[in-house]
Amino acid sequence: MFSLGPRQRAVQFAHTQSETSRHILKLDHINVRTTQLGAMVEWYTRVLGLRVGDRPNFPFPGAWLYAGDTMAVHLVGIDGATGTGSEMDLKLEHFAFTATGLAEFENTLQGMGETSQRTDLRPIDLVQINLWDPDGNHLHVDFSGES
Repeated sequence: MFSLGPRQRAVQFAHTQSETSRHILKLDHINVRTTQLGAMVEWYTRVLGLRVGDRPNFPFPGAWLYAGDTMAVHLVGIDGATGTGSEMDLKLEHFAFTATGLAEFENTLQGMGETSQRTDLRPIDLVQINLWDPDGNHLHVDFSGES
């Protein structure tokens, strides 16, 4: 008798789900654990212009950072050893934001002395500014049509 393994069952389930009316609309936010909560809040607000916003009164330290009125980054303060950042081969290699104002953003980063790496993806008319937060997490900010 033939039986499906776990991987085949997952593929079969995904196929069944894709035939329903459920659709993922967008990534809502990322959650980053850190031993440097204050430094991370300062970096995301200063470098990316995110703002600290409302957060439920959880029994652990943290901050919710917003891009406009949209939640974007949840920071969770932890004790203990520093976590692993992009200095290791992680399963989640980076996350990205879409933005406007490339020239101003690059000038601001330069004025702050912030290390970044620009990638021009001309075939798709996209410029990525790659950055690393204080914990070493890789992110990029994408600018479409501003090369």
